[in-house]
Amino acid sequence: MSKAKKNEFSPNDYVVYPAHGVGQIISIEEQEVAGMQLELFVISFEKDKMTLRVPTNKATHFGMRGLSSPDVIDQAMKTLKGKAKVKRAMWSRRAQEYEQKINSGDLIAIAEVVRDLHRTDDQREQSYSERQLYEAALERLTREVAAVAGGDEVAAAKQVDDVLVSRAA
Repeated sequence: MSKAKKNEFSPNDYVVYPAHGVGQIISIEEQEVAGMQLELFVISFEKDKMTLRVPTNKATHFGMRGLSSPDVIDQAMKTLKGKAKVKRAMWSRRAQEYEQKINSGDLIAIAEVVRDLHRTDDQREQSYSERQLYEAALERLTREVAAVAGGDEVAAAKQVDDVLVSRAA
């Protein structure tokens, strides 16, 4: 195990794990698994009431990363302001692409999903699966915006909503 990997994240850091979103590292612990000693990050996802253990030497391999910089947040907000790009492919294919973007952990890709699936009041109703994907992407986006800004999810949700509403106006 290299020292660089160990020091990249430390307890109390907020991190983004692609499949689950923003979590906080509670501790780094040693555990024996299949006769081998492993050093693990213990990550808590408070909102989901979930704890995840990730081997420290595999964390970046799994796509775990620190929170986005304020510049990336600004770029995500610019992405939200853009025009929705809805492909004419079948819904199942588009849904797969949206799912991949959400689970990529890339904030800009998640913002694209929110932008593409956002509906204003005068547009047609979303299907159940569309709404599920939209809400998952929106939640990931607002959690990361909130974590970068200091933790107020309500303010982050309002900020994202204001951008989406201003785009429609």
